[in-house]
Amino acid sequence: MNTFLIILAVILALIGIAGSIVPGLPGPPLSWAAVLVLSFTTAADYSAMFLFATGFIAAVITVLDYVVPSLSTKKFGGSKAGIWGCNIGLVISIIGLPFGPQGLLGVILWPFIGAFVGELISGKQSREALRAAWGAFVGFLTGTGLKFVYAIVLAVIIARDLFV
Repeated sequence: MNTFLIILAVILALIGIAGSIVPGLPGPPLSWAAVLVLSFTTAADYSAMFLFATGFIAAVITVLDYVVPSLSTKKFGGSKAGIWGCNIGLVISIIGLPFGPQGLLGVILWPFIGAFVGELISGKQSREALRAAWGAFVGFLTGTGLKFVYAIVLAVIIARDLFV
């Protein structure tokens, strides 16, 4: 049973890393699940506080991944219409509507397009709308970066406990 759980933890950690980049895979929760599974083995002895803290961080990063593009759109001069457009673009990319780009490209493009269209509808010039859309893109990169760093840190912790 110990070997099975170790293999499962490694698989979850690898999928967690992929999920930090690939849309549709919840990277941080999967990475945290890997640590949780490993805690039931003799290979690692994690405290309840460590498990709670890493789980809490996974939850915060997961929420931030959906909030940061909107905040970034606003920081780059986006109006409420641009933020709404960005959020609608995020929803379209998540549910994967059967038109337009999907996957990683869709997750990047839909919030960008949504913010751009929202700003144009609100009456802004294309240059201002493009700036707000750029903010959505910067927010996407920030969220992805946070998820990736978290997944790598947990993978290193797991590797340390298994191989050192």
